[in-house]
Amino acid sequence: MAKKWTNKLRKWMAFKTELPADVVMDLPRVTIVGQLHIYIENHKGLLVFTDKELRLLLKQGQLLIKGNSFVIKTILPDELLLEGKIEEVHYLDE
Repeated sequence: MAKKWTNKLRKWMAFKTELPADVVMDLPRVTIVGQLHIYIENHKGLLVFTDKELRLLLKQGQLLIKGNSFVIKTILPDELLLEGKIEEVHYLDE
């Protein structure tokens, strides 16, 4: 019950303060440039990385990216830039 109330409060704060929801609600921000690059902010850690798959832990669930020739160009504590041919992006619930 407390989680639902907290989420409602965060949504209301995002609306009233006109701040981006990803900032107020700690949601991931995913920016894709064609099939070449994907930039992910607000992740909680790298779970799996191969040249064909990337899996990131999020606050709620995981982000799965599939493709070919993956190379991590930048990795910071909560940001990641992946380069390669991106074929699929899936959000996985826990």
